[in-house]
Amino acid sequence: MEVYFLILLFILMMAALGLGFPVAFALPGSAILTIGLAAAAGLIFFGDAKVFFAQDGPIVWLSAGVMNFRAIYYDFERDTLIAIPLFIFMGIMLQRSRIAEDLLLTMAGLFGPVPGGLGISVVFVGALLAATTGIVGATVVAMGLISLPSMMRNNYSPSLASGTICASGTLGQIIPPSIVLIILADQLGSASDQASAMRQSLFKQATGEFSMPSAFDVTSTSAGDMFLGAFLPGMVLVCVYFAYILITALIRPSMAPAVPNPLGFTREFWGKVMFSLVPPLVLIFLVLGSIVMGIATVNQAGAIGAIGATIMAGYKLYEDKKGSLYPAGIALAAVLAIYILQSTYDLNVKNLGVTQNHGPVLVAVIASFVLVGAIVWSVWRTYKTDNTLNEVMAETAKTTSMVFIILLGAAMLTAAFRGFGGEEYVKDFLQGLPGGFWSQFIVVMAVIFVLGFFLDFIEIAVVVVPIVAPILLADPSANITAVWLGVMIGVNIQTSFLTPPFGFALFYLRGVASKAISTIAIYRGVVPFIILQLIALAIVGTFPPLVNYLPNRFYLSSFNAPPPMNPRLEMCVEEYLAETFTTNSSEVSATIDRLVATDTNALPSKLAKSLDDAGKTAETVLPLLAEIKLAQAKLDEATFDYKDLHTSVREIERDIRKRQGALKRLKSERQSTDDTEKHAHIDEEINILGSEITTLESKIPSEWNNISDEFQTHLKTLSKLQRKYRRAMDDSYEGVANVVAVISAGDQLEVFKPELLAVISAVTSIKSTEAAVLIKETSAGLNKIPGSDAVKSLMSKSRRAYKKNETDKGLALLEKAAFQLDSELLWRKAALPDVVPTLMAFQDESKHHIGLRSQDRLPKFLVPRISNCKAAHTDISLQF
Repeated sequence: MEVYFLILLFILMMAALGLGFPVAFALPGSAILTIGLAAAAGLIFFGDAKVFFAQDGPIVWLSAGVMNFRAIYYDFERDTLIAIPLFIFMGIMLQRSRIAEDLLLTMAGLFGPVPGGLGISVVFVGALLAATTGIVGATVVAMGLISLPSMMRNNYSPSLASGTICASGTLGQIIPPSIVLIILADQLGSASDQASAMRQSLFKQATGEFSMPSAFDVTSTSAGDMFLGAFLPGMVLVCVYFAYILITALIRPSMAPAVPNPLGFTREFWGKVMFSLVPPLVLIFLVLGSIVMGIATVNQAGAIGAIGATIMAGYKLYEDKKGSLYPAGIALAAVLAIYILQSTYDLNVKNLGVTQNHGPVLVAVIASFVLVGAIVWSVWRTYKTDNTLNEVMAETAKTTSMVFIILLGAAMLTAAFRGFGGEEYVKDFLQGLPGGFWSQFIVVMAVIFVLGFFLDFIEIAVVVVPIVAPILLADPSANITAVWLGVMIGVNIQTSFLTPPFGFALFYLRGVASKAISTIAIYRGVVPFIILQLIALAIVGTFPPLVNYLPNRFYLSSFNAPPPMNPRLEMCVEEYLAETFTTNSSEVSATIDRLVATDTNALPSKLAKSLDDAGKTAETVLPLLAEIKLAQAKLDEATFDYKDLHTSVREIERDIRKRQGALKRLKSERQSTDDTEKHAHIDEEINILGSEITTLESKIPSEWNNISDEFQTHLKTLSKLQRKYRRAMDDSYEGVANVVAVISAGDQLEVFKPELLAVISAVTSIKSTEAAVLIKETSAGLNKIPGSDAVKSLMSKSRRAYKKNETDKGLALLEKAAFQLDSELLWRKAALPDVVPTLMAFQDESKHHIGLRSQDRLPKFLVPRISNCKAAHTDISLQF
């Protein structure tokens, strides 16, 4: 029965939107009304308000909606949305500073002489404005007012001209920084958590194990990752537009003729080009560059963009007045001064006592105050000129409020949808489609595309994504990343601005275009660009590295990059190691032989044995790799039969579990009621479910258990060998590193020796309790000295003797510790020149193969390869 209320929920929502109710009220209103009607119907007909809900009752789901409201504002881990008002402010301030006008006029002169040049200039400016303002309406209106008349005067096709302007204006939805990407990052962050729980449950059901390896977990995303992931697809879309306009101009010159530059390519013209291009490019670099280089978070980058836009507006609004560039010049000089000082000196105030950099810190503080002064000056200019600041702030508040109130409405709608079991219906529908993940994905993309004809991009992002994203992300057969899914949805949603009847870009252009351009011409003009966007969507979908590579590359190059032994990197790192060991096996063997041949006569027996063990372990690495290759070949052979049955059997098992869950609920419901008529009805349903389960179990092929057992046996054998292989590399390299650290600790022991002698001298003249405390404090210095356990043990025994007031025994143990210290120093002096060079040579030669996993981070030369390897989606469904 819940399905009827789901249909009612959808009808009420679409009716409210169709009647013109604001989205912010239509979404929660339809949810609350449907929950209320379901509760009332349950009470009236069955005496139970919960009867028409998939689980729990109306109060629970209304509370869930309210909790979703609170999460948007009070969840401190979900701070992504803070960036929205900052980027909105940045875009509106730049739009009011007339940056678009300058860019369009200069770029038209620059590209005009090329066939289709005016159209190419519009796309180029659209891409630049997308990376700065990101506001579709403002961009389309500006280009419609400035470029459209010029294109018409130069005999451009009305449909091509209008289509180019509309499509270029929508680039701000996919080229970062974009509000859509921020909202999608927020929604996908929650969806990734749900998908991770779903995948862990699937792993437990398939294997019986409670803990799933982290390498199989869902890869989440952030706003920064979304910005990086969307950059290359955005450039692909720009290039596709360029190619279409250029090819159209070459095939049909009358549609997009070349236009000569009336000013000529003079020095004055090139100066104007530079003056128009440099400020927005600098702002793009400051905003995106600060995120990419790890200098700032997305929120901090939004603040940088807002300040940069204000400074740009400060001089653009005073462009024809004397001193227009003063605040911008002062701000630039202050930033450069701070950057140079930061690069040259340690400006950390806490370290002043050590660094004594009082002068540079003082200069940096003065530069900071100068920068603040320049910002205040620019803000004052925007406030005094044409009431710009007030209007920008008001428009920012309106737009931000619209975004957030839609988020709140969608939170309530999503709660109602889940309350009626909608998520399970969608999940069952998608998983029931033939063709696996890709058929599910294509259906979801098609639904989003169709919804784009009627709904705004924010509504699609906050209503559809939370429902379908967890299902798609949890599927191990494609193992897609959240950033790839987000960018694919972002590119798809972009079409909503162009698709009639409610494409906003069409309305924006219609509002400023002359009557000579018909509405039909505008609609006809956007059709090729919608097709181009779908082509770009297909390109990005076919080549996931276009999205995944940059986030991986910058993450693995960042300060907080994971070490090579991180489980998520293991597959790619071991692929490189296998290739290296195979290609350079003779060099690796020679390195290991030199380690095994190391003369250990100067070392204590225990340390010598440790080094011998490290050498013997290193000798097992290459044989273990050979065994892994054989085990992998056997597993691949077993996979052929297993893979053929795996998908169908897992689908049958999923259907069985679903019916077993329903069976459990029915039995629980039977126990909770004394109604005999209801008992009979429930018993009938239980019998039907039981027979269905029996039928499904009979569909599992008889050979499945044998084939599955064989596959699992080979998989366990391979996993065991891989663990031995990794442990062999780690133990050998770290064993050598430990020996080097112990031998090299001689200098530290030399520093400690006077402290020990001072203790021996002092304990004879103080109380036993004081001596025990002194020994404890002094021996703590040995904690950081490798290989000092023997000395530390003797000092600990001495401390215990003094605590028992056994002063003679305590003193004797201290003297024994001093003797032990001298012997430790003696053998170290002998071993340092004879043993350490050989061991350090092994460490240096093996750090990129045997010792790679033990490094703190990936070597720089390996980052591009591992990033590219991680950028591809890998099918891991056979592990489930």
